[in-house]
Order: sequence, then structure tokens, then C-alpha cells
Amino acid sequence: MTTQETQPETDAPALVFPTGFVWGAATSAYQIEGSISTDGRGTSIWDTFVRQPGRVLNGENAEMAIDHYRRYRDDVAIMADLGLSAYRFSVSWPRIQPDGAGKVNQAGLDFYRNLVDELLGHGIEPWLTLYHWDLPQSLEDLGGWPVRDTSKRFADFAACVHQALGDRVRNWSTVNEPWCAAFLGYASGEHAPGRREPAASIRAAHHLNLAHGLAVQALRAQGAGAQIGGSVNLYAITPASDDAADLDAARRIDGLQNRFFLDALLKGSYPEDVLEDLSQVTEIDFIEDGDLETISTPFDTLMVNYYSRFTVSGKPGGAASAAAAPTGAGSPWPGSEQVSFVNGGRPVTSMGWEIDDLGLYEVLERLARDYPSMPLVISENGAAFDDVLDGDKVDDQERLAYIDAHLRICHAAIQAGIPLKGYFAWSLMDNFEWAWGYGKRFGLVYVDYASQRRTPKASALWYADTIRRGGLRGPAE
Repeated sequence: MTTQETQPETDAPALVFPTGFVWGAATSAYQIEGSISTDGRGTSIWDTFVRQPGRVLNGENAEMAIDHYRRYRDDVAIMADLGLSAYRFSVSWPRIQPDGAGKVNQAGLDFYRNLVDELLGHGIEPWLTLYHWDLPQSLEDLGGWPVRDTSKRFADFAACVHQALGDRVRNWSTVNEPWCAAFLGYASGEHAPGRREPAASIRAAHHLNLAHGLAVQALRAQGAGAQIGGSVNLYAITPASDDAADLDAARRIDGLQNRFFLDALLKGSYPEDVLEDLSQVTEIDFIEDGDLETISTPFDTLMVNYYSRFTVSGKPGGAASAAAAPTGAGSPWPGSEQVSFVNGGRPVTSMGWEIDDLGLYEVLERLARDYPSMPLVISENGAAFDDVLDGDKVDDQERLAYIDAHLRICHAAIQAGIPLKGYFAWSLMDNFEWAWGYGKRFGLVYVDYASQRRTPKASALWYADTIRRGGLRGPAE
């Protein structure tokens, strides 16, 4: 039973969020823009990846995606109708630097200038992400993220984008979900560039962290006005039992998924137990003097992407990976390939991800305890379900309930004194869902891919009402 059905009609929310709380939605460039060869855009690793047979479900690609490159004004109008106070988007590195370095493509920068101006004209604050996985193919040809120089090229790219947009964009984030870029891209091969090289993936993870730190420094060098975030995807981790093997499995997965990135960015160190695990795969000889000091350069906001909980076991019998590709992949857990993932008995989304809003509270509470004084923002949270367009309506009550439950956790966290400043639903619109192609829908807004018609779902209308009220109605039934 939904909140809308059980609560009386009133404008006064029962759970009021603080004044200034950021109500947003998020997307990424490759998933929505299309126009992959328009106006001088270069080739990305995802353009190469999708052309390889068997990489993407049904052989789908993002040449059109949802045509945001041409329809951005209409899409911003939808955001305004929903009442969003902020929009988190990423910029396409190969659209701005086709070769990943050197010459800048002004037409690409102009697209983002126009997008930002359109957002500001509608009273929507732009939150810009510099990297959401679309590495220029030219840099991959030189070795990609396992090569240290890619981090330096990223810092140059960050400076380039800030020089063009820093007068209008205040909120920046560096690398989105470095765990995915490193371990799905270079260990399991589920994501571009599709390499299955565990040792290389570990180097990639370090260089993505280094890229974050170098980018923070590059942005700071151009002025003190930018509010800078680091973006990590975090999970609550539960051992399947109190058995020693299961406890060790939880330690390993928590270490590589959460602590490897959090400790580096916020403490200036890598966990010793994680380095020991990884040393079974490769020699840890790639961390140079000063790297961790650079990686932990102070920034302003930790941006948390949260979707689910992992229940793990060190004993055989579970799934080999919690992030299995639809077309098959290796393990994204170098040094811990033996860990299996166990169904915890919770309801799941169409991705097979367990729905666990309490896990979000666990993550936020841990951050406030172990990494105190760092302002937090939920930069992605959402769910894919098998949505059906019925005339001009999509009655996605499961997604509505998912977001409602997680926003209630956000409110509880704020009431407990956790410094949570905003929430971005993932995603604003249905889009190209990486290796799943167009088969999984995360959007608040339904997209008919044949006609490109946009239809706000029930969840979008509910979210708009929540934003308008500044909070949630009474307790969920």
C-alpha cells in the first residue's frame, strides 16, 4: 500500500527536510546524449565496446540513446516541471577532448555551456561530474587507467572544463564510482574497455583515485569558488553467517568495495588488509611517494551512490559475482574471487538487486562515525523495474515505494545529526543501461525509444509533490 493511498491530503509534510536540502535527479553523458559522432566528438571506450559482439545485451548501442544532445531544452523543461532544485550530469571527455589530450573541441564545450545556461535559466543548479566512464579511446590505446599518465591527462581535462564553465557551475565531482571503472572495466570485463586483467584493474583503481586528487588540485588552482565532491558507490556488507570464512568474505568485499576508496580519499592511506589481499594478485609497486597525499587533497562533499546490500560467503554455493553481466563476465574482485554472493531473502529490483533501505542508514551512520565532519550527498539512488506505458501513464508504484523508503532513511539520518545535504534520484529518465542496453529502466520519466516521447511516471509526479512540500507525508504503511 503506498503512502499516497494511506495518508490524508494535506500540504503540510509530516517529515520536513531542512531548508536548502538539495532535491535532484542524475544522469550520465554516455547513457543519454546520443549523437556520438556529431560536432567533432571523438571515440570513447564505450563506443568501441558496444561494437564488439556479445558485449551488450541484444547488440544495442548508444548512437541515439535518448537523443538528449538535441533535446536538452525539452529535458530541462521536464526538470523544471518536476521542481528539481539541482541536476547532476556528466560531461563527455571525448566530446570535449576527442583525443583525450591537447586540442579542445569548442563545439563540445558549447553544448555544455548551453545546457548549463538552460538549467540556470530555469532555476536549476548544475552539478557537474567530470568522469562517468567514457574514457577517450585514444587514451585506452595508450594503456588506459592502468597507466599512470591517464591520471595526469584527466587533471588537464578537469582544468579545461572548469576554465570554460567555472563561472557558472559551482558544484563539481571528479570520478564517478571508481570501483566500477576499475574492476568492471579491467577485471571482470563487464564494462568498457572489457579487459579481464586483475592485476591491471588494481593499478587502474589506484590511478582513478590519483586522478581524483589531481583533479581536485587542478580545480582549486583555478579559484576557490568550486564546491568539489568525490563520488563513491557504497554497500552495506553482511556475512552470510558467523562462520570464519563468511566473516573473512565480508571483510574482503567491504575492503575492496568501500574502504579502499574511502580511506584513500579521506584518510590518505590504503587499508593494510586490503593491500595484503591484493598482493596475492600483483606486486604493490605502483604507489609512488606523495600519491596518497595527493589523493587525500581536501574536498568539500562526499557523494554517495547507494543501491543495495551485499550478503557474502566464503563458502561455495552462491553467485560468483554480485555484478554479473547479462552476457557473461569474470570476477570483479581481484584476490577475492572465491567469495560468493548470497540471496538475503529481500525483495529485488529487475536488476536482481535486493531492496534494503536500512542498509543506507548503516552506510551513512558509518560514514559519520569513521569519517566525521564530511558533508554528504546521496548522488545516486534508484531502482529498475519492468515499467509498462499504459496510454499516457506509467504506474510504477514499486519505484515510488523504493524512493519513498530511502528518503525516509535520509530524513532519519538528518534527525540523528548526520550531515546529509541532498538527494539525487537515479535516474531522471530511462536510458542506455550499459551492458544491459535498453532492457532495464531506472527513470522517473519513461522514454519510448522508438519515438523518443517522454512520459513522467507516477514516481516522478510523487517526487515533484514531495519537493513542492519540502518533505514526506506521514509514516509509510
